[in-house]
Amino acid sequence: MLGDTTRSDGPARRALILVENLSVPFDRRVWQECTTLRDAGWEVHVICPRGEKRDTEPEAVIDGVRIHRYPLRAATGGPAGYLREYGSALWHTIRLARRVGPVDVVHACNPPDLLFLPALWLKRQGARFVFDQHDLVPELYLSRFDRGEDLLYRGVCALERMTYRAADIVLATNESYRDVALRRGGKRPEDVFVVRSAPDIDRFHPVPAEPELKRGKPHLLCYLGVMGPQDGVDYALRALAKLRDELGRTDWHAVFVGAGDAFDAMVELSRRLGLSEQVQFTGRIPDADLVRYLSTADVCLSPDPCNPLNDVSTMNKVLEYMVMGRPIVSFDLREARVSAGDAAVYASADDEAEFAGLIARLLDDPEERARMGKIGRERISGQLSWRHSQQSLLAAYTAAAGDRTPVSVNRPVRSGRRPRR
Repeated sequence: MLGDTTRSDGPARRALILVENLSVPFDRRVWQECTTLRDAGWEVHVICPRGEKRDTEPEAVIDGVRIHRYPLRAATGGPAGYLREYGSALWHTIRLARRVGPVDVVHACNPPDLLFLPALWLKRQGARFVFDQHDLVPELYLSRFDRGEDLLYRGVCALERMTYRAADIVLATNESYRDVALRRGGKRPEDVFVVRSAPDIDRFHPVPAEPELKRGKPHLLCYLGVMGPQDGVDYALRALAKLRDELGRTDWHAVFVGAGDAFDAMVELSRRLGLSEQVQFTGRIPDADLVRYLSTADVCLSPDPCNPLNDVSTMNKVLEYMVMGRPIVSFDLREARVSAGDAAVYASADDEAEFAGLIARLLDDPEERARMGKIGRERISGQLSWRHSQQSLLAAYTAAAGDRTPVSVNRPVRSGRRPRR
């Protein structure tokens, strides 16, 4: 038992976690938080969208966590599409929250910075609000849409301010995000807790390499992650073209694992660069296949370009490469260095030729690759382990709940009406 934030002489405290951009338990960070709270004695409910190929049931109880899912169509067609998506998500979230009933803590995970609205409704019923800031949405807007500080940018800044103002406790994924919560959000230091994301060690552990995954080449390069406009897959592909054309290296096969709204564009870019024979796009794959690729990879790629979001964000793929003991090539980003340290080599911001050169250097130095992989594993099992984040998460919940008496599911809400079942 990591700690117990419940009262020994009464009912378990109830937590409701709100998620909009991923299903659960597919959202690994949220699932780790759910199981940590469950093990500490909390009754945990989650409201989230349904997945397309997994997490499709409207209701599920998994390992003691109750999950309530709603149908959601991802935004297409510009701002109007986002309004439809977010409006639908908010309506379903409030509908399902009424079914869950009163809770001690409502825990909202962004993006978007709109879930403070149902959180405020639950606060009026006596809940405390924990804001789990997965992304800096103003920086995400600037990095993804390249529209500058226009009216929509000012709007997302206003929503972030309202979310900070409503939150009793903020969970930040790293120290950079914590600084933003203090400086831009005006939060007190004692109300902001760093809960870093960390890979699930039970999910990620090396298996014997499978040379056939290299498609007849001596080396395998691997990218794992989302493929959106801000994720740098295009930088990686152009770097691979330079590795082949300018450095004369054809002794590699590359696999790109993952999906996203830039997936089709990246497949087309690979074709235009003449990389179709050497670059494989798998889409999302089962965990067992992902582990096979990572266990076989000689070098892993983290090509996130330098922009306002990426420079201060912790990349899950970097942590997952590290737990698998893989050496990493990354652009020189502030939080990439905090996470990977000497488990990665760093190209100057957005310099694709230097990125290609570092790949070539590592391919030629198996001893350096092994050394870097060992450093990564040690960092993940030590200072960056989920164990430290669990302690911080439970401390945040202790601060949120304090000594307040746990709610009863039969207690009427403050308005005097019972929640609908």
